[in-house]
Amino acid sequence: MSFQDKSIQCADCGATFTFSAEDQEFFQSKGYTNEPKRCMPCRSARKSERSGSGSYGARREMFPATCGACGKSTEVPFQPRGDKPVYCSDCYRKTQSR
Repeated sequence: MSFQDKSIQCADCGATFTFSAEDQEFFQSKGYTNEPKRCMPCRSARKSERSGSGSYGARREMFPATCGACGKSTEVPFQPRGDKPVYCSDCYRKTQSR
């Protein structure tokens, strides 16, 4: 299949960028069926937002807890309800290896 350069308008910043024939071949080789919607700078910015600390660039809220096995103070990424034990990372790994 022969590809030709295409001009596409970025969905984020509105700039026009070129989706080159080489890029189109690469997309096809990876099995991608959609054309890019963002220019390279906007794609990079969005990717760095997503891969930042925690999920989608936001720092995950941590909650204080006491380990149900060893009694050590720890933090967990969920609000403990009190009806189930909460474990520190060391004790959690021990329970998972059983």
